[in-house]
Amino acid sequence: MHNEDWDDLRFVLSVVQAGTVSAAARALNVNHATVLRRVSAFEAAFDVRVFNRSRQGYQLRTDALKVLVALREVEAAIAGVRIAASGGGSAIQGDVRITSTDSLCLSVLPGLFAEIESAAPGLKLSMLSSNEHTDLGRMGADIAVTPSVQLRDGLVGEAAGSMAFHAYGAPGRSAGGWLRLMGGLAGSVAGQWMQAHVDSDRLGMGSDSFPALRELAAAGFGRVILPGFLGDADIRLQRLPDGPRGLAATIWVASHADVADVPRFLETRRILVNGLRRALPLRDG
Repeated sequence: MHNEDWDDLRFVLSVVQAGTVSAAARALNVNHATVLRRVSAFEAAFDVRVFNRSRQGYQLRTDALKVLVALREVEAAIAGVRIAASGGGSAIQGDVRITSTDSLCLSVLPGLFAEIESAAPGLKLSMLSSNEHTDLGRMGADIAVTPSVQLRDGLVGEAAGSMAFHAYGAPGRSAGGWLRLMGGLAGSVAGQWMQAHVDSDRLGMGSDSFPALRELAAAGFGRVILPGFLGDADIRLQRLPDGPRGLAATIWVASHADVADVPRFLETRRILVNGLRRALPLRDG
């Protein structure tokens, strides 16, 4: 084909990023009909279906992941040409969305983001904090920094350290029950340990966030299982002897297999892995 309008890719990417056609129209400062027309024109020009249409809106098709990645590479390349023409910039350009747990987002990753920006200033980083698994197969994010016993199917990545867990409590105020691990934390290795070792009648207040649980424990609401790098750094808490021993989850830095070789994702993962290995030992004792 020789008549593709490459400007249409902006409209496709905007719908993916904004989540709805209406939001994309607002972001692009055009009307709703223009977005629909330009998306349809792109699909027709390349004979491809990017979205499923439904009453819930435009949903990215699972088999369109490679198309989306290619579009983002074109967008990054165009940005690189503009920067090169102006006499500056780096070889690696484009958006990189990194998802991780709130514990790592609050304590470890911000420092590593500074390293990434220094090494590749052409990258535009986003941090997505969630204790639930983000579906990288649907491009909910580009890179996951996730603690898990093993890497999930469909992902490609490296082990970058270990998140060890210990029991903590406020000095003189930790003789009561245990704080509950809720939501995504219930299925973590810490949550599984609690299910096996703590009777339900000893469970009290709970949360789906380790930082929130840390605050509850520091306020004297009970004992809690926390990642070592959160609990040990808090002078309001002390390690307790009746917690898990040798309990840890591997921290993986991974992308979906279909996009793992994209240069900007490769470089970002490399910096994250090296930084995490410095920041977090394989096991913190």
